[in-house]
Amino acid sequence: MEDKAIAKAILLAKENNQKAFALLYDAYWDYLFSYLLTRNLQEDIAEDLAIKTFSKAFDKINTYDPKYSFKTWLITISKNLQIDEHRKEKKQLHTINESIETSHIHNIIDENPSPEDMLITAQNLKGLLTQIKALKPIYSQVIKLRYLQELSYKEISQLMNLPLNTVKVTLLRAKKILAEKIINEKI
Repeated sequence: MEDKAIAKAILLAKENNQKAFALLYDAYWDYLFSYLLTRNLQEDIAEDLAIKTFSKAFDKINTYDPKYSFKTWLITISKNLQIDEHRKEKKQLHTINESIETSHIHNIIDENPSPEDMLITAQNLKGLLTQIKALKPIYSQVIKLRYLQELSYKEISQLMNLPLNTVKVTLLRAKKILAEKIINEKI
């Protein structure tokens, strides 16, 4: 059974309270990350899976049943994500092996982008930058620092004078909002 502060945070998170999400993230990040490190042994993979786990947990927070431990629920989500990743990798490997076996490469492919490809890429980048600028300033800033300037979470934390976990949660939210904007634009 969860303690009262966590139980209250879960209830608030179900009402989309951002501070409650941050509290849950802070409370369980180390536990989940350590668990994933013991399973994967690679820090970057464990970190990505932990972030994906929290993202999925926060998206599905209304399905959480308080009669079970929140830790157990997070671990279950992370295990399912690991299985999904393993299946994707296995399928990609199978597809690659199949294509190598069934085709013989006779021509050398020019991998340089054509002028049309470069124009499409430039237009897509311009549209993406416009979408990023339309986000709340904190979301826009954290995305630019992480993906355009390629700063680490720690560097962003220091630059923005925010706790590391707040940077991670903010980036998680920013990516989700940006993805929704992009999807809605295409519809």
